[in-house]
Amino acid sequence: MSFYTDLLMVERLSKKSAETYRFSVELFLRWCSREHIKLADVTIQNLIYYLTWRKTEEKSEMTLLKDISSLRSFGSFMVRRGMWKENLPLMLERPKTGRNLPKVLSLEQVNKLLSTIDVSTDLGKRDDALFELIYSCGLRISEACGLLMENLHLDEKIILVSGKGDKERIVPFGETARKKIEIYLKDVRPKLAGKRLVKEVFLNYKGLPISRKGVWKRFQELELLSGVEAKVHTLRHSFATHLLAGGADLRSLQELLGHSDLSTTTIYTHIENHELAKYHQKYFPGHSDLPPDEFNKK
Repeated sequence: MSFYTDLLMVERLSKKSAETYRFSVELFLRWCSREHIKLADVTIQNLIYYLTWRKTEEKSEMTLLKDISSLRSFGSFMVRRGMWKENLPLMLERPKTGRNLPKVLSLEQVNKLLSTIDVSTDLGKRDDALFELIYSCGLRISEACGLLMENLHLDEKIILVSGKGDKERIVPFGETARKKIEIYLKDVRPKLAGKRLVKEVFLNYKGLPISRKGVWKRFQELELLSGVEAKVHTLRHSFATHLLAGGADLRSLQELLGHSDLSTTTIYTHIENHELAKYHQKYFPGHSDLPPDEFNKK
């Protein structure tokens, strides 16, 4: 489909995002076919009726937002192809969505979780380095799994991360992470790799690049052992929240996390307010009757 190629080559979307947009537009095209609407004759009313139909299918507001974004990209494509005079989906009003605050861990919970790792074993030493780096750098699982040896600079304590949309960023890490990675690289990785020349930093027991599924499975084991309820991505949220609480500015945090839009980063300011409200209620119960969600509005 030429629209999919356009998303990759013109709009420079990642393959995952392009596939999502293509799927959304294919749903719209099938709806037009059922309703006997020619693509060249689509009106704003048709688009509204389509989204209303999607809403009656009990689709969430987030799904509708993705639908609208997909249709806007499709509209841009249709205008460039000369099939539409204007990008009609730009006239669609985006639904307002409530934003769920991501779960974060306290420093004590992070330490409890990581201290559960059995560092007397080779795979334990690997996990110790892996999860310390994920937390210390606020990495996504895919970024940790895809980290290359050539992009790891121990002396400078920085890594070059390839994030969403193949966007690269430089992220520093601390001395604790450096020491754990050094132990893994010296004592464990050569055993796992054997004679293989593997470019990724973190390997599984077969000497192959560790997979996201493998990371998830190991983390679930740590979760059960420690009693700390979390997901791997919670370490990234915790990294961001702890940095912000320590005085980091939003722009710097945006760069470290690899967010393309600052509005995505601002959610961590709401987490701080939410946590502050909980502490206020705990230690000053007689001074506020507002629940944490209402505290954010003040």
